[in-house]
Amino acid sequence: MKVIITVTEAIEREIWTDVMAMFGRTDDDEMWPNEEFILTEEQARRLGLLH
Repeated sequence: MKVIITVTEAIEREIWTDVMAMFGRTDDDEMWPNEEFILTEEQARRLGLLH
């Protein structure tokens, strides 16, 4: 299973810092509010998105 999360959703769920680290992004990278990141099931579980 894959889970898609946007920058805005990650910020709202307070996991944006973790998502950035998973994808090697930094504060200097340009990102759009609706930019999507595809997480594996394991990544989503680590972030608390799946139980």
